[in-house]
Amino acid sequence: MEKVSARLSPDKFADRRYNFAVSASEIIKELPKLSEAERRAVREGLLEIANQDADVALCNQTALDGALMLDRMQDEDARRQSG
Repeated sequence: MEKVSARLSPDKFADRRYNFAVSASEIIKELPKLSEAERRAVREGLLEIANQDADVALCNQTALDGALMLDRMQDEDARRQSG
């Protein structure tokens, strides 16, 4: 999968020497102003960062495996009930 940062264009600033800090609360306050595509890119970026932690990646994979197993069980149950 392509990294989110590779798909996003850099912010357009005339002076590329900017350096500023933004608090988490300020970032969160700005999120509703983003388009759905921008929010999706933010989510994907956060997931990329989180998945760099082996424990988080393992938890995510375990949750996905559980969801897939539940889907299979529901499909089997639906087939049994219809047949």
